Amino acid sequence: MSILAIVITTLLVTAFVIALAANLATTEKRLLYRPRRLYTSADADFRRALGILLGPPLVSGNRIDTLVNGEQIYPAMLNAIRTAQTNISFETFVFRDGVGATFVEELSNAARRGVQVHMLLDWLGSRTMNQALLHAAREAGCDLHVYHPPSWYHLGRLNNRTHRKLLVVDGKVGFTGGVGMGIEWKDGLKGMPAWRDSHFRAEGPVVAQMQAVFVDNWIKATGRVLHGAEYFPKLSHCGDMDAQMFGSSPVGGSESMHLMVLLALTAAKSTIDIENAYFVPDKLTVEALCSAARRGVRVRIVVPGRYTDARVGRWAAQGLYGALLQAGIQIFEYQPTMMHCKVLVIDGVWSSVGSANFDDRSFRLNDEANLNVFSSELAEKQTALIDADILKSRRMMLKKWRNRKFGRRVNERLALLLRSQL
Repeated sequence: MSILAIVITTLLVTAFVIALAANLATTEKRLLYRPRRLYTSADADFRRALGILLGPPLVSGNRIDTLVNGEQIYPAMLNAIRTAQTNISFETFVFRDGVGATFVEELSNAARRGVQVHMLLDWLGSRTMNQALLHAAREAGCDLHVYHPPSWYHLGRLNNRTHRKLLVVDGKVGFTGGVGMGIEWKDGLKGMPAWRDSHFRAEGPVVAQMQAVFVDNWIKATGRVLHGAEYFPKLSHCGDMDAQMFGSSPVGGSESMHLMVLLALTAAKSTIDIENAYFVPDKLTVEALCSAARRGVRVRIVVPGRYTDARVGRWAAQGLYGALLQAGIQIFEYQPTMMHCKVLVIDGVWSSVGSANFDDRSFRLNDEANLNVFSSELAEKQTALIDADILKSRRMMLKKWRNRKFGRRVNERLALLLRSQL
């Protein structure tokens, strides 16, 4: 090998190592201790803490409707796009041909009739999308940008993706939840039923906070701010739910999502219901869950079964089952198809829904956004859906977990080595 080849190889390897280190490192301080239990979910101090520590205050007068699976979610979102009058803000992670093409068509139609359409697609989640369709959207007038595409001068941000799922129409109606723009949510994959997921339609003052979360990443991607009455109109009360929409990001409050989860688990006094597609909690979250169970809180966790798009993540999760099961926590693995929900319900009065998973990637690496709602009506709806999903799930028992095969134990140990990136 020539000296020149050796030098080039060395430079490439060095660049790769530097890029890898930059992406695996965290730039902000991490929570090292669980918050003390100073209040319950029913106390005014809990509400106040959420507003002070997470950023936006709780606002009253909202209506939040639950949309179940692609058959309800996509028609509601497309109808809102078709009836838009002034502007549309759209941000998502998964954006693929098929469903993605349908949304491109409707968003393009909206742009042609004069609606200001702002699209922000994560590079990783949309990389397989037909680029001709994205070009057509731009030609139709859509202001479309890709979030954090690869570039040599921004190597340190490759591991920071926008995982947010936001659609805001005319600054008056907002959507968020777990669903992406992919055929798996509409028709299923490989002969399996469509993925199980929940999404949420919001009206009322909290929609302004949803718009603000979108604008946060829009500024990062474009350097431009969206503002004015057409993006932030005066919003009337249209319901009785108190709500708060907040975002988290490695460059501006990466611990917000983690802190929110820990505060909620610590405040629980009777029940905790979790339904999450990627459940690989860190040590503090495991401790918070076990502590809640030991003080008499009924804790139920629904996770994907054998049908999952993240097998390594499932192995890591199963490696954590022992401590949870020993504490009396109930764990259920959903059987019919992939379960992709991101729902947390505390004491039947408070719900957190949105894009965040129960893992380090959501807590510290990705840009996420969650909608927190104080409403027994919404909480009861989520609990009913979880109850129905549990009937389609297989409960994990401690004895069975302890008797798992040696090969599975090895997989779990290896998967947990990647815990900080799952």
